[in-house]
Amino acid sequence: MIYCGIDWAERHHDIALVDDSGQLLAKLRITDDAVGYRTLLDPLAEHGDTEQAPIPVAIETSRGLLVAVLRTGKRKVFAINPMAAARYRDRHSVSRKKSDPGDALVLANILRTDMHAHRPLPDDSELSQAIAVLARAQQDATWNRQQISNQLRSLLREYYPAALAAFEPWRNGLCRREAREILRVAATPTQAARLTRMQLQAALKRAGRERSVATEADRIRGTFRAEWAHHSPPVEEALGKQMLALLVQLEAACTAADDLAGAVEASFPQHPDADIILSFPGLGVQLGARVLAEIGDDRNRFADARGLKAYAGSSPITRASGKKSSVSRRWVKNDRLNHAGYLWAFAAITRSPGAKVHYRRRRDCGDWHSAAQRNLFNRMIGQLYHCLQHGTHFDEAVASPPSHRRSRGMSAVSRRSRATNALG
Repeated sequence: MIYCGIDWAERHHDIALVDDSGQLLAKLRITDDAVGYRTLLDPLAEHGDTEQAPIPVAIETSRGLLVAVLRTGKRKVFAINPMAAARYRDRHSVSRKKSDPGDALVLANILRTDMHAHRPLPDDSELSQAIAVLARAQQDATWNRQQISNQLRSLLREYYPAALAAFEPWRNGLCRREAREILRVAATPTQAARLTRMQLQAALKRAGRERSVATEADRIRGTFRAEWAHHSPPVEEALGKQMLALLVQLEAACTAADDLAGAVEASFPQHPDADIILSFPGLGVQLGARVLAEIGDDRNRFADARGLKAYAGSSPITRASGKKSSVSRRWVKNDRLNHAGYLWAFAAITRSPGAKVHYRRRRDCGDWHSAAQRNLFNRMIGQLYHCLQHGTHFDEAVASPPSHRRSRGMSAVSRRSRATNALG
């Protein structure tokens, strides 16, 4: 059997082919373009690469045009973690030497010796891959919007606290169109204090507000005209220009997040697994799309529910050595799926009686809030795996029967009463 290792870079890629005995059969360097990709397929074909028996490939990335070309057909592509590849490199040399052709050889030998310990890239559908692109982009845009909003908030605290006080009653304060429109017409507290009712009402209407326009304009005008501390006029003017520059970035980030959210809402319901995912309490279109983006729709990707839980970082990990043993949370995990799971568990507590009972039981056992949420996520991600494997929707009565919830609740009450009696 032949094994291929590819050390990828921005401009070129190094290729190495080895056989079962570890002998180097071929090595070459290709360019990162269509010509280079065709050059790669020729030596693979010379060494027995066919559509029925393709040569497996190891590479340190899971995305890009090169990976897309390699995944055509039935070829198995293994995305090796760069940290794991570095450990394999130390097995062959203690001098810590490193080269691109040598790294390609190391990747090929990883498949030769330990291919059973690594999993190939999942065989997800094209629709699932497209939803993954949109969901991850929307998540990145949301994080970027929040980061710029925090920068803007920090700047306003330095010279314009009246704006923060005026927008505080609104949800998502600075990210709302009304707040951005008012800041655009009044970049400094001095300009804000001069705004009239008509100007404020016009700004709110331009932002799309239709209800309580006059009331909100009067409230904001009163806040702006209250007594606030000020910088000197030149410094205040300079800070206002800095704020407008940040406001442009925030406007672009908000637009990108909204546009990508609309794209997710249009594509996610088309997936066959969407109905099953949306049947779970706490999962909406955006959050459900993020979950699907990370777990995919390849039913053979995870051997069992335990593998999915470990991938999501919800299940604990045990470290034992000699007489010492400890159980702690996982640090190596899919951060995107773990973040989505935290939001999922937080929303499920108020939407599912069984989830609320499970969360309260974990808190009564002594778990902190984050640990109880992680335990709830661990339970629900296992239920999602079962429903996806069997093609069934979430059923509250099956997931957490009323008798089961009562017994759990009574046991928690009895534990608290025993603890109270012991302390008394």
